[in-house]
Amino acid sequence: MPTFAESSVPVDKERVFNRRFLIMTDHYMVEPTACSPAAGWEKGQVEQQVQTIRGRFFQPRLRFASLAELNGWLEAECRRWAEHHAHPERGDITVAEALDMERPALQPILAPFDGFHESEHAVTGTCLISFDRNRYSVMSTAARRTVQVRSYADRIVIRCGDAIVGEHERHFGRNRTIYDPWHYLPVLAHKPGALRNGAPFQDWDLPPALHRLRRRLGTGDEADRRFVRVLSAVLTDGLEPVEAAVREALANGTASDELILNILSRRREPATPHSIVTSEDRMLQHPPLADCARYDLLRGYDAAA
Repeated sequence: MPTFAESSVPVDKERVFNRRFLIMTDHYMVEPTACSPAAGWEKGQVEQQVQTIRGRFFQPRLRFASLAELNGWLEAECRRWAEHHAHPERGDITVAEALDMERPALQPILAPFDGFHESEHAVTGTCLISFDRNRYSVMSTAARRTVQVRSYADRIVIRCGDAIVGEHERHFGRNRTIYDPWHYLPVLAHKPGALRNGAPFQDWDLPPALHRLRRRLGTGDEADRRFVRVLSAVLTDGLEPVEAAVREALANGTASDELILNILSRRREPATPHSIVTSEDRMLQHPPLADCARYDLLRGYDAAA
């Protein structure tokens, strides 16, 4: 989540806010108002509201499989509570009815705020970064370089310059190594044997077509080399075209890397446009003239001979 700490606290209500915090307030068109120094009751009002929400919705303590599941449940509970409780200032209507009355005056949110905290990290020679007590893989092109990690509540996005070199679900444990095998594909092209022994490729959940191809090719160094040749085509052609070529080859009863690469090569060639021949195209530019006198000219030449 973004860091919203204040960088300067004068004695009055003036503040120098964190830059990311000001970007968020500008996005939602909100003017921030800071608490007064040594006025604990102002901060206490916010804390009391948080305690009220905890007691209202989170007792007893519940467990959820993901933040998305938690947010969906919390939204439903807030709507249910608003429909069954009266407005604190107008007892004749519910909170939900008051919201419906105010809704025409509200401005729509065009896009959610991209709330992240960014930090720089060094990539190791094994294409890993250390972040929040865990290790995450990045594309091999970023090895031994400095990358920027944008951390969200549920994921991290790793950038090297303007390019995204990694994206992972965020883990909150410690001492875990999270691999994306596709990050190591260029390395695998030079070391096919790593397909069986390399840590990133253990329990690799391949797409169905590629999984069937690997099973058909069998095991051994030669089978690994042929399968890696097909995988390497993903770098230039993309995953979906490679899957389609593999499905076509398997449908023909052939598990051949040469055939799959040939199919990809044919699909890369632009289609030859078919020209339409019309009657106007068949017309001669210089149509012949019917002139029988030409034969008389030939007779004259023979007579002269």
